[in-house]
Amino acid sequence: MYILDVNLVHKSYSIYIKKGIIRDIGRKLRKIYKNEKIAVITDSNVEKIYGKNIEDNLKRNGFLIEKIVVKSGEESKSLEVLKYIYDRLLDFEINRGDLILTFGGGVVGDLGGFAASTLLRGIPYVQVPTSLLAQIDSSIGGKVAVNLSRGKNLVGSFYHPEAVFIDPVLLETLEKRFLYDGMAEVIKYGCIRDRKLFKNLLKYNTEKELFDNIEEIIYSCCSIKKEIVENDEKDKGERMLLNFGHTLGHAVEKYFKYEKYTHGEAVAIGMYNITRRSEEQGMTEKGTANLIKEILNKYYLPYKMPDMDKEEIIKTINLDKKNKGSEMNIVLLKKIGEGYIKKIKKIDVKKYFY
Repeated sequence: MYILDVNLVHKSYSIYIKKGIIRDIGRKLRKIYKNEKIAVITDSNVEKIYGKNIEDNLKRNGFLIEKIVVKSGEESKSLEVLKYIYDRLLDFEINRGDLILTFGGGVVGDLGGFAASTLLRGIPYVQVPTSLLAQIDSSIGGKVAVNLSRGKNLVGSFYHPEAVFIDPVLLETLEKRFLYDGMAEVIKYGCIRDRKLFKNLLKYNTEKELFDNIEEIIYSCCSIKKEIVENDEKDKGERMLLNFGHTLGHAVEKYFKYEKYTHGEAVAIGMYNITRRSEEQGMTEKGTANLIKEILNKYYLPYKMPDMDKEEIIKTINLDKKNKGSEMNIVLLKKIGEGYIKKIKKIDVKKYFY
């Protein structure tokens, strides 16, 4: 088992990575939580496959369970669904000494984590991510949020879990599209910080090779995120590196109403296109964009910009949370494995994003 300890100024917690750890989740929770009530927030897809197993496991370890199931998909990350969760938690008579367990992908983690951070001014919670994207990225670092009609993650907070339990075996039941959706974020880590990881991903020839190395891949990604979050918990500087490809990616997602592209697919488009533009302007080593295109093709991810209204894209980008006044920070690459943050004027956005 891999264990990573996230050490922050006001809080510390551990990330546990082990194949099959879900089968022991009740006993693991008993070591960090002594009360009885656990509200399990999950989605309809995960519930069908694992819902009964995790409920039975927790009950065998003496926990009183309330299971809250939301519809799978990005549309559930809304204020309306959040209110539904608040009502269910209050019906369960949950209090600040109880525990919320988010059991699902990034949507469930963000939504359930935000509910935990805000109801009763904060209820402890644990993340059990079931998608690759959530295992390597969204479950770690304490960012929780819901979407508004005007953009993604516009209402949120920083609220760290008590622990994160990552079971790579859960990935075996993922639809292939969502496995490769998560691979976009793995590729992101290679692009911004780990050239060796990037090269290894190019070497794997089969899905079996990928799964044979998946624990190490997850550990590498989590290690990078842990280090960055410890250095910059509130996203004021270095942590912005984790948004490589995301500014344009979020705009693509929103433009197509979160229906045409998954998060990872949109980020893949963002990573390639901003690198193509920065390379054209001499800010990135020649050939970098082609390497990104090669690895995206290998993992069945898109790279071409779809047909979109340019002004609508720029309008969405100008709403980005990282903007400050007339300026914004964007993430570029010097070369594979070396990301950096560049401050630009909003009036120059078109030079980088379309």
